[in-house]
Amino acid sequence: MTDTVTTGSWGPSEVPTTALLTDHYELTMLRAALKAGTASRRSVFELFPRRLPPGRRYGVVAGVGRALRALSHFRFDDESCQFLRDRAIVDQETADWLADYRFGGQIWGYPEGEIYFPGSPLVIVEGSFAEGVLLETVLLSIYNHDSAIASAASRMTAMAGDRPCIEMGSRRTQELAAVAAARAAYIAGFSATSNLEAGRRYQVPTTGTAAHSFTLLHSSERDAFAAQIDALGEDTTLLVDTFDVFEAVRTGVELTNGRLGAVRLDSGDLALLAKQVRELLDSLGATRTRIIVTSDLDEWNIASLAGAPVDGYGVGTALVTGSGHPTSGFVYKLVARAESSEPDAPLVSVAKKSSQKISIGGRKFALRRLDAAGVARMELIGVGAPPPGDHNDRPLLVQLVRDGEIVGSETLEASRQRHFRTRAELPMEALKMSRGEPVIETRFLEPGGVEAVNPFADSEVKGTP
Repeated sequence: MTDTVTTGSWGPSEVPTTALLTDHYELTMLRAALKAGTASRRSVFELFPRRLPPGRRYGVVAGVGRALRALSHFRFDDESCQFLRDRAIVDQETADWLADYRFGGQIWGYPEGEIYFPGSPLVIVEGSFAEGVLLETVLLSIYNHDSAIASAASRMTAMAGDRPCIEMGSRRTQELAAVAAARAAYIAGFSATSNLEAGRRYQVPTTGTAAHSFTLLHSSERDAFAAQIDALGEDTTLLVDTFDVFEAVRTGVELTNGRLGAVRLDSGDLALLAKQVRELLDSLGATRTRIIVTSDLDEWNIASLAGAPVDGYGVGTALVTGSGHPTSGFVYKLVARAESSEPDAPLVSVAKKSSQKISIGGRKFALRRLDAAGVARMELIGVGAPPPGDHNDRPLLVQLVRDGEIVGSETLEASRQRHFRTRAELPMEALKMSRGEPVIETRFLEPGGVEAVNPFADSEVKGTP
């Protein structure tokens, strides 16, 4: 049997519905709440991190745009409802409710590219219990993945400085995760991706030239280089370590009369090799030919190459796996709910108290406290009411959805520029590669400015050694 795919409709941001990108128990909770008469009770859910990955000093928010796109397609169509009925996951009453489902509540969140810390209320979902509970899995899956990639990418681009980083990890992860990873990496400062679907879907700049197989296809390296230059022009990048690096460099320079765009080094001692290749290029008059390095790079490798004559980095496996931390560990918890199902019933705070899985009840409001020089000094979270701020504190939550309508969409470039600005606000210690605590502390304030206990400040909860 052959699968039929409609051109232009394939992929998680394009499919007719995203409603089944969820866990079974979201539907069984809905079914039970409908039966109990509590499904319409006004509720506040919060998506937040309890900790940063061990040793990390900050995290980066990514996935907001993808989450809003997923929400716009979150519909239980006839096929979805029939599947749920056939598997006895829902009864007919619940299936009828799902058929009319449209999220009609409010969503606030940290905008894409923003920095986060333990306890930051990254997403706040307010509506009925039924509306909010259904969004748990799809929001977590998008935010956990994309923020992990962006957090790793930010460390890499910080170490690279003015030298561009290229995302090239598609072959090292699931095919659609690769598209999302390229998007997240671009937000955190990567200049381009090798993934064409990321270019089509999200307008991330794409780049690429040739692999070792292209060289091996030809009878000689000279023939391969000549063919590539003929097709792509003298500004192309030649992969020079299939055989002898220095002979390949000489050949590339000769074929372009010294106008070769770049050479790529993909193996060996990259720092030493880059120095030797730079000296050779300069001696041949190819002073403008750039040196690009690849080969299982991560933020530590990039930092170690800071003194080498390198012009750019290609990063794959480490990036798309979060450089050792492929998920952000975000959770989605009910933090407040109405006392009854009456429309005007007051909200009461609720919170999980399990050991090492603590949450703080109550609707949150967040701002970043900056000093007189504009340097971030504290994440200030108000519980139940906005925290008192001063003239240069920066509010962190923006409205993403108002009465079910998406109002927080923005361009990828806007998210990227926000990341550069917010990272620049951090204390210099944020860019250290050594293991450390979050670079600024998080404080929780009750109404009236009374400081609340911060369970995320405990070393056991943060996961530090």
